[in-house]
Amino acid sequence: MDAKLQELIDKQEISDVIQRYCRTLDWLDAEGQASCYWPDAAIEYGFFTGTAEDFLPVVMATESGLARRWHMLSPPLIRFHSDVSASSECYGIFGGGRLQEDGSIAGDMIGGRYLDEWEKRGDDGAQEWRISARTYIVDWKSPLTDQPGFEPDPDFPLPTFKIDGPGHPRYRKL
Repeated sequence: MDAKLQELIDKQEISDVIQRYCRTLDWLDAEGQASCYWPDAAIEYGFFTGTAEDFLPVVMATESGLARRWHMLSPPLIRFHSDVSASSECYGIFGGGRLQEDGSIAGDMIGGRYLDEWEKRGDDGAQEWRISARTYIVDWKSPLTDQPGFEPDPDFPLPTFKIDGPGHPRYRKL
């Protein structure tokens, strides 16, 4: 029973890292994004191959260049190899947009999957799961041309945040 309970705890910890990955990209939290990977993690994104330490400035600059960004990953399927290593796969949807010359926002919605390797590292009192290798695969892409601006639509007044740098006043460390 103890081994099954620990596996459930470990699955939840890995799932939390996946959600933190999405959230910290969308809010442009570079420190939070770095906490998802081991610095020596092997990263393969097509446009980048290297370590997480080298990837983080590239991905944060890419995300910062967007007028908006939105990442959502499915719950992962996780397979443990040992108490300190695992593999997972999950599907992801990304939507983003750049400010156009006419003031509108346009971009793409992209669907893909994340093939991750995980390691639990640290001393006994402070072990944590982080990504030790990631391969991202794009499955499809569709244009998103008519995105809302940053002012509420008077006909459907939902708030819209402009997150154009780290430290947005609505961002909370969770």
